[in-house]
Amino acid sequence: MTPLDLLRAVGPALLALAAAYSVDRLCAAKGVLPPGFAMPWRRGAAMALLAGVLWIGVFAPLGMLGLETELDVAGLTIPRLFLLHAILAGTLLVWFLLGYAGSGGGLGRLFAAQFGFRAPQPARELGLGLVLGLASWAAALGAMMAAALVVLTLGGEDALPKAPPALFPWIAALPAGVRLLVSLSAGAVEETFFRGFLQPRAGLLLSTLFFVLAHASYAQPLMLVGVTVLSLLYGGLVRWRQSVWAAIAAHALFDAVQLLVVVPAALELLGRQAR
Repeated sequence: MTPLDLLRAVGPALLALAAAYSVDRLCAAKGVLPPGFAMPWRRGAAMALLAGVLWIGVFAPLGMLGLETELDVAGLTIPRLFLLHAILAGTLLVWFLLGYAGSGGGLGRLFAAQFGFRAPQPARELGLGLVLGLASWAAALGAMMAAALVVLTLGGEDALPKAPPALFPWIAALPAGVRLLVSLSAGAVEETFFRGFLQPRAGLLLSTLFFVLAHASYAQPLMLVGVTVLSLLYGGLVRWRQSVWAAIAAHALFDAVQLLVVVPAALELLGRQAR
């Protein structure tokens, strides 16, 4: 094994451990450590749990950067589309129980408060998120187009993607109901994890970095420009509204537009041009 291979294998795990430790220290500095973390074993277990999920969902794609690898969609199944979201949701639940089980008070109210679900009118927040979701879609598209224009101006046409990720045609061929469920799952779980859980504890910029890295597996740098813009917008929305409801709606709408309209239309256009 070469030093580079060793770095690819060990680097993401070390980064995940460092990130989990940083989140723990930031929580302590802000005075928001859960009461259950007074027990060292609970705090340690929660840190290890967070390191594991950050390794799987955020830093693992870094180990593949620079490699000529193509996703094998033949091995994909519909349940695998929801696997990471299930892991993220399970991580939040176990982390919460480690921190608050046995602390007294209603666990439901504590859960809602810790992950950004408390809002006077959740339905109103969802409606606001749907409206702002369209604006966020336009902002992300504009940022990607601007980045592409800069690359072309600098003579970097070869750096622009010539084909969509292999995952996109596979997803576009799925039933519309499945694509809608993927959108709803992404909006609810990813916003709860990255904005409801990480952002208040690690800050907007660090949670945005984690969110962008979690999407690096697409191997499309231009796409990551749009992901960064979206994360900052959703993070600002959570700060403004003091809950995740609007961000959940905006995120779910964005993904639904992409998976139900934009991706199929783009693939059809590319298919016509190839004929």
